[in-house]
Amino acid sequence: MADTNQDLFRGQQRSNWIRLRTLILLRWVAIIGQLAAITVAQQMYHLQLEFGLCYLAIGVSVTGNLIAIFVFPENKRLTETENFLMVLFDLLQLSFLLYLSGGLHNPFALLLLGPVTISASVLGLRSTLIVGGTAIMLVTLLANYHLPLRTEQGFILRIPDVFIFGNWAAITIATLFMGAYSRRVSLEIQSMTDAVSATQMALAREQKLTDLGGVVAAAAHELGTPLATIKLASAELMEELDDMPELREDAALIREQADRCRDILRSMGRAGKDDLHLHQAPLSAVIAEA
Repeated sequence: MADTNQDLFRGQQRSNWIRLRTLILLRWVAIIGQLAAITVAQQMYHLQLEFGLCYLAIGVSVTGNLIAIFVFPENKRLTETENFLMVLFDLLQLSFLLYLSGGLHNPFALLLLGPVTISASVLGLRSTLIVGGTAIMLVTLLANYHLPLRTEQGFILRIPDVFIFGNWAAITIATLFMGAYSRRVSLEIQSMTDAVSATQMALAREQKLTDLGGVVAAAAHELGTPLATIKLASAELMEELDDMPELREDAALIREQADRCRDILRSMGRAGKDDLHLHQAPLSAVIAEA
């Protein structure tokens, strides 16, 4: 148990697991927003989109959420790989919707930053780099390959190429910056959380050791007189049994064991005064904040 706690404090076994319910809730919010955007585009602006494919993409997300709700327990915590796959799926699903609705001509292309920010906050460095690289690749593809936005009269809604390049550059830079910034903040928060946990554990250990010291002191006080009596009696027996070697050895053994009991009580009283766990706990962050 001690080794596990030390590894936890050193960050060797720290996990970025989050609850499945959290990602399900975020996905429901995204689904509602996507449905609202498609409905407004269809009913208010009468845009000509591939609504069948759009609803199919949203339906896949709905199906995935429903499966996750009914198959897995509500308090399930996802592993690194499961988190990575869910975030990557959301990124690909959103990119497919953008492909069907104008690519970077669609102002909602900025939403691609969402999965990147989430991955930087909850996933490891390798997974974050993969998600960020995938996002940049998809943005680049969407700048050149997409279905056009058409009005009811058949006109194509598009912005000048210079703005397309600007959108691509802005999203790419934002992906790199937001990913790096979110990961840095996440690491700082995790470091502070570990330091606070270490402080709480150290204080709890000190309290337990203090209580133990009181018990040991009381035991030493109560047992001191009997042990002294045993030592005195055994010493007198040793003097009287000089002519009986076997019995004298038994008396010497009794005195030796009495001394051993005394030493054990003293060592118990000293236990915890130099707590190795306290020295290995990451308290530097707390001290720096103070």
